Amino acid sequence: MTETQNLAVLFVCLGNICRSPMAEAAFRHTVKESGYAESFTRIDSCGTAGYHVGVRPDSRTLATLKNNGIDTNHRARQVTKKDFDEFDYILAMDTANLHFLLRKAPPGSKAKVMLFGDFGNTKGEEVADPYYGGTSGFETNFKQIITFSKGFLRQVLGRE
Repeated sequence: MTETQNLAVLFVCLGNICRSPMAEAAFRHTVKESGYAESFTRIDSCGTAGYHVGVRPDSRTLATLKNNGIDTNHRARQVTKKDFDEFDYILAMDTANLHFLLRKAPPGSKAKVMLFGDFGNTKGEEVADPYYGGTSGFETNFKQIITFSKGFLRQVLGRE
């Protein structure tokens, strides 16, 4: 791999207020802390559904990020067809969203559409939707996301 990758990565969940904005912020933080910010041109997140377009992340997502020294100014948005050509990787939080993305992907688009959990210790691991639960689900998500972020750096860039 070359020193500068110029990669664009998009994280996707259902509503873009819990898992994917947490992944976006935690991944950006992990990349910066690891010294590889120059390898990424864009890190973003969105949802497959448009339920929360324009809304800030869930308060439990924001609290979990803050407790780990991470801030975000993200506003929810819905995935678009052009995302499939603007991003190198589109990483779904679970298989339901992965299947949606694979169906929506235009033929010949450049993005590698994958499950984010494929960068973890167990291929196919999902980041479960914590929306209807308590704060412990958000904390579990955060730990998974950090593990997957480090796995991405290791597998895609060949470094951690």
